[in-house]
Amino acid sequence: MTADQSHEDQYAIVAVASSAGGIHGLIVLLGMLDPDLPVPVLVVQHLDPRHRTVIADVLSRRTDMPVKLAEAEERALPGTVYIAPPDRHLLIDSDGVMTLSDTKLVHFVRPSADLLFESVAGAYGPRAIACVLTGTGSDGATGVDAVKSRGGTVIVEDPLSAEFKGMPQAAVDTGAADYVLPLAEIATVVRGLVGAARQ
Repeated sequence: MTADQSHEDQYAIVAVASSAGGIHGLIVLLGMLDPDLPVPVLVVQHLDPRHRTVIADVLSRRTDMPVKLAEAEERALPGTVYIAPPDRHLLIDSDGVMTLSDTKLVHFVRPSADLLFESVAGAYGPRAIACVLTGTGSDGATGVDAVKSRGGTVIVEDPLSAEFKGMPQAAVDTGAADYVLPLAEIATVVRGLVGAARQ
């Protein structure tokens, strides 16, 4: 980021979506990010709602960033990872306040990547980054279109190297992807975009 960029031009949020194979994908991505990341990271990982989730515990052991399940009316802080709880859609407003919703399933899933991405697109416009990792199905494709149409940036794991290529391929097929990258390269691009200190 150049010194003459105004606050309005800076990225304000990273939203990540994954499904099948996503725990490994998130471990790789988040493991290469630090608490000095100047933006919050919101994550939709499709989870079985019938079981208590330990995803925050698992991920927090693999990254230096604080990781927690998102709570309703909580303000998202920079350098922190917020996971959508099982069976709840995760949304955020322009003040960074998160909302949890149990409205109907989208593409047979809740939480929905599409709803999260549409939410960050509406709240942050060009200051939003949406990232689609491994997963089956097409959740996230409509959402990346929304992020792109509002001037945001879209990063997609390369379907050819993804463990499950459904979600990444659907996102690529929209034509909205700014970057299509192997999993191991995504964190470097994210850090570069948001101006994180570590190179």
